[in-house]
Amino acid sequence: MGHQNQTVLTEFILIGVTRSSELHFALFGIFLIIYLVTVFGNMGLIFLTKVDSRLNTPMYFFIRHLAFIDLGDSTVIYPKMLINLVCHKNSISYYECVMQMAFYLLFIISEFFILSAMAYDRYVAICNPLLYNVIMSPRVCHALVGITYLYSTFQSLMVTSMIFTSTFCGSNVISHFYCDTAPMQPLLCSNAQEIELLILVFSAINLISSLLIILGSYMFILMSIIQMNSAEGRKKAFSTCGSHLTVVTVFYGTLLFMYLQPKSAHSFETDKMVSEVYTLIIPMLNPFIYSLRNKDVKIAFNRLLKIKCKLCI
Repeated sequence: MGHQNQTVLTEFILIGVTRSSELHFALFGIFLIIYLVTVFGNMGLIFLTKVDSRLNTPMYFFIRHLAFIDLGDSTVIYPKMLINLVCHKNSISYYECVMQMAFYLLFIISEFFILSAMAYDRYVAICNPLLYNVIMSPRVCHALVGITYLYSTFQSLMVTSMIFTSTFCGSNVISHFYCDTAPMQPLLCSNAQEIELLILVFSAINLISSLLIILGSYMFILMSIIQMNSAEGRKKAFSTCGSHLTVVTVFYGTLLFMYLQPKSAHSFETDKMVSEVYTLIIPMLNPFIYSLRNKDVKIAFNRLLKIKCKLCI
């Protein structure tokens, strides 16, 4: 890097969650609890869906990957943020920033398409129950998850490398609590508009395509439910979709709120708050939504407790 106003950066300064240092200790406590709940909740769900043979179905296969993505998403951001809150130090090294952005993008993009795969799985289960095991074979499930991770990795590497191979001007202050694409753009002096356009196009493709798959799946599910004769059948169909619908509504609701705001209404504080919801709060809520609303998970958890108790005795 070497022209007139280019800067060789070794670290960035993150504005953090709040500029008020008096709140650091309280926020550290709150975020530590949220992170621990997120870790135990998602690891518990991964463990449970892996060890219980009755949860060895496509639906729980996708739930396990969603839990892994949520665990990754929060782990990329939380530990560094907690260290900064305790040390009253808001710096992040250049390479830590590169890694944080790359992994954050990988996990957040994966979440879009895992949620779409789950919607498709529910569509097959309700609209084609007799062919469910044929259509949603282990091979198909692995392919859907594999394609999701490959596509997310490709996009993450492309965007991250474009940002970090560009040249940075003077400032190294990022108006955020982690290295995200939008707050990095004002720091660039080369390729800034091309990168902004590329991110906008990719974000729109990810959001719209995954949302269309989900909406399309639920449209067919709704039509199928309406045609059912028994009230019991309808209730069962609704209950298998309830958890997924709740997760989708919270995740897409926060993202759409952020993207559809007029430019004038955008502020550092509101963007940060919305970011906190989908990077910190949603990963904590998802395992609870899937376990508290789900009879199979509750039964599996009780079975595991009984086995543990017998072993203790």
